[in-house]
Amino acid sequence: MIELENIHRTFQVGEQSVHALNNINLIINKGEYVSIMGPSGSGKSTLLNVIALLDQPSSGTYKLNNQIVTQLNDDQLAQVRRENIGFVFQFFHLIARYSAAENIEIPMILAGVPVQERKQRVADALLAVDLQQRAKHRPDQLSGGQIQRVAIARAMIMQPQILLADEPTGNLDSKSGEGIIELLENLNQNQTTLVMITHDEALGNRAQRTIRLIDGKVV
Repeated sequence: MIELENIHRTFQVGEQSVHALNNINLIINKGEYVSIMGPSGSGKSTLLNVIALLDQPSSGTYKLNNQIVTQLNDDQLAQVRRENIGFVFQFFHLIARYSAAENIEIPMILAGVPVQERKQRVADALLAVDLQQRAKHRPDQLSGGQIQRVAIARAMIMQPQILLADEPTGNLDSKSGEGIIELLENLNQNQTTLVMITHDEALGNRAQRTIRLIDGKVV
């Protein structure tokens, strides 16, 4: 499903060249549950952004479902991302003036899904994350755990094969965090490929496989 071969990502910071990813070779199979761990600055978020097609590697080959995506233009990348990948951000990135239901609906509007289908899928998504009573609430009217549930529902609304999560419990209390992890793991049990960045050793060890990065390299 996800195949990275000789992936490098270099950033220019002033006069200095920063090698964020250094010759990454990695395969993640369909339905796997993988955690990505490592110290700050090890390249975890850069790797996740490359997998999510939010960033392009400086060199190397990325195959997604046997398609080489490192050769696609921006419009093609957006289409592949929309059809295959959901992303749960650490800081949620919900639109403050929109309700929970409206935030969840956004990807379907962009994809041109008909109105009636959108409304039904939003209702189903809210039920799946146990927020049907909060559909009309804006983010500032929700708790941290509820906001993250909205973010997960939005990430899954296009029924992607792959769900990527960047520190999904990093801004939550332990009880809310446990609920979010159980929700993500339930999605994985239904064959969604789950790739998660975390600093929490106990959380990372819940995955079927842990990938550890140091200085942009898999160790």
